[in-house]
Amino acid sequence: MANIWGKISGEMSRLRGGIVNLMNGLGWSLTGGTIGGTYTLNTTRVDYKFARQLYHNEAEDYKLGAGFAKKIVNSTVGFMGLPDIKSSDADAQERLQEFFKQNRSRMQRTHLNAIREADCFVWLTREDNNNPLYPEERKRIVYNIIPPEQVKGINLDPITGEPIEYILESTSTWTDDSGAKRQAVIKQRISKDGRLIEIEGDQPPNLEAGEIPNPWGFIPIVHFKNEADETMAFGKSELEAVEPFFKVYHDVFLHAIQGSKMHSTPRLKLKLKNVAAFLRNNLGISDVEKFAREGGSINLNGHEIILLAADEEAEFVEAKSATGDATALLEFVFYCIISASETPEFVFGVHTPSSLASTQEQMPVFIQKIERKRLAFTDSWQLMCRMVLAMISQAENISFSTYETELIWETIDPRDSKDVATEIKTIVEALDKALAGRFISLEAAVDFLKLWIDTMQDYESDDKAVEGEKQRITRSAAFLARLEDAMDLDDEQKELEV
Repeated sequence: MANIWGKISGEMSRLRGGIVNLMNGLGWSLTGGTIGGTYTLNTTRVDYKFARQLYHNEAEDYKLGAGFAKKIVNSTVGFMGLPDIKSSDADAQERLQEFFKQNRSRMQRTHLNAIREADCFVWLTREDNNNPLYPEERKRIVYNIIPPEQVKGINLDPITGEPIEYILESTSTWTDDSGAKRQAVIKQRISKDGRLIEIEGDQPPNLEAGEIPNPWGFIPIVHFKNEADETMAFGKSELEAVEPFFKVYHDVFLHAIQGSKMHSTPRLKLKLKNVAAFLRNNLGISDVEKFAREGGSINLNGHEIILLAADEEAEFVEAKSATGDATALLEFVFYCIISASETPEFVFGVHTPSSLASTQEQMPVFIQKIERKRLAFTDSWQLMCRMVLAMISQAENISFSTYETELIWETIDPRDSKDVATEIKTIVEALDKALAGRFISLEAAVDFLKLWIDTMQDYESDDKAVEGEKQRITRSAAFLARLEDAMDLDDEQKELEV
């Protein structure tokens, strides 16, 4: 059994490892030791430090392959973008839009950290702002991103699975007035009732041990999990699926480079009848035996001309392809990275004659990935919006009619402007022909075309404050008719003046 575990665990991803994970995945009970044991929540976590090393290409054993990691993460985060907030309560929407505007860079980092490291924790706090650089913000909600290593544990409700307590632990270092280095380990337990702080080591400035009541009645921490799963307490890094391919790419590339250094250096091949005459004529060595006994060496640097006798030959020998089959293998591993990461080929800067076709074929898969990521983070963003509104309502004694919000994401369109214009032109011509032939109503044509042109409204609006497309068409037709009448009057005036 020990040999089996050793073989299998040696082939597991470095980003997430351990025999406990394997046993849980096979259905083994950690207490009973039999197949089909009781369900236990998998609490293993990604190696956050190693994930960051892959992203920044700092892992020594992955240097030649992990350069793809940043492209995979950045392209996903870039295409995802950030959502806009829509609420039926105008005041709530205004406050949320203000909050999102102030923290857009932090929200972008939230997506980046969650996708790269699997988990990102955001702690919302309401603090007094005494910074003279921001006099307009005396009371504000602070968007704090907690390093995932700082979250040592999450206690969950056994029924609902909702967090009932966060356990944080961090190390704080500072220099005191005497110049000495000080250090303290700060432990915190945060629940809906309060925040318990324990300090081990030196007493840090501006922080006291003890329990602080929680005025909100909820834990103001939002957990963004990438690839969330009901069986996993924490998320999965976007780099987990491709980490083995990074390693293979690195090893193959390194082997090819080493082979290139060894075999690509040209070697001089000499076919001589009289070695002594060659050494005497080209290198000035008259006594060959003495030169050999003394361990002499031959250096042809500076000898642009080599003198040879009749029927003697000299040529350079070098490998035609030092990499051999490495090129084909590297290309295969590269496409494995593309497939496993669901990232289009063009993201990595590949330019081939078939790049256009490759883009058109791969973009739908990539768009589906982006849509899935957006939906996965929707609950976390909506939970944050509820927290922000609840904190504003309690702190400022403001009542909002609802905390419910809707997220609006920017539509991803893989087509260029020329393709979009051509498609709209074709649709408009088809609708115009159908209207002229009386095969379709104006209302049906407007409702269909509204799906393609964002600035169009419903044919008839239910909101009295919003003008429907029918009224807009009528008003535009009347306006154009008056312009035509004015042009006719100008022409008549010019004729009279003549």
